[in-house]
Amino acid sequence: MPKSKFQKMFKGRKLLIATKHQKEKVIAPLLQKGLGVECIVPENFDTDILGTFTGEVERKDDPVTTARNKCLLAMQLYDCDMAIASEGSFGPHPAMFFVYADDEIILFIDKKNDLEIIARELSTDTNFNGEEIKTEKQLKDFAKRAKFPSHGLIVRKAKEDFTEIIKGITNWEQLSTTFNQFLKKYRVVYVETDMRAMYNPSRMLVIEKALQKLIDKIKSCCPQCSTPGFGITEAKPGLPCNLCGSPTRSTLSYIYTCQKCSFLKEEMYPHKNITEDPTYCDYCNP
Repeated sequence: MPKSKFQKMFKGRKLLIATKHQKEKVIAPLLQKGLGVECIVPENFDTDILGTFTGEVERKDDPVTTARNKCLLAMQLYDCDMAIASEGSFGPHPAMFFVYADDEIILFIDKKNDLEIIARELSTDTNFNGEEIKTEKQLKDFAKRAKFPSHGLIVRKAKEDFTEIIKGITNWEQLSTTFNQFLKKYRVVYVETDMRAMYNPSRMLVIEKALQKLIDKIKSCCPQCSTPGFGITEAKPGLPCNLCGSPTRSTLSYIYTCQKCSFLKEEMYPHKNITEDPTYCDYCNP
């Protein structure tokens, strides 16, 4: 798409950032620079009704659906035709089971142009953790590993108990006082990382990376109809082993698909390798 046409599509339009956790701090500057939009954060927009990290409100839908619902709800409430939202998930990395990961989905909807574009960033750069703690020493050790006080902490009576919970703890005095109050009442305290974006700089960086992927994807236009969002929809395995020639699980090609005209493009050898090391061959290294 010619730059002038791309700018006309987005430049000067209002875009809602559907968040209550200050994600606009990383999202707004990049979007305003990259797309020329005017970013707006809706006042009193409560994304927690769709789920909370601490479990008081269960997230009923998958991350993509939840992010989409944030956008649609914000656009409906504030009468705007363009919105963006992110949704994070935390737990074991899908390929490295003993390492925690932050899986961020960021989704952009433009009703005027009938666009929905999604990007994802999976990162092990996270402090996500939680632990039962009985002593001040355990508390200090956990807090240090959790990057406290630059990253917030949460204190509750038990991991699966939502009746008493203190969030957004960001200084040692508050942490110590809260911990001792809970310890006196319950003998053991569950302390966990606060994964809300405004209390978690590590997560903000992952959201920023996901957003940059999204902007790049929006700027990538279909060669046939010029619709933005011409991105990777499939990674085909089968890169041949350089010893035996058998197909491996490594990526042979990327498939790009246009969501409007369904034009397809296949990019061979996207990682610039035409063969794979036998270490990753199920035949040579079963």
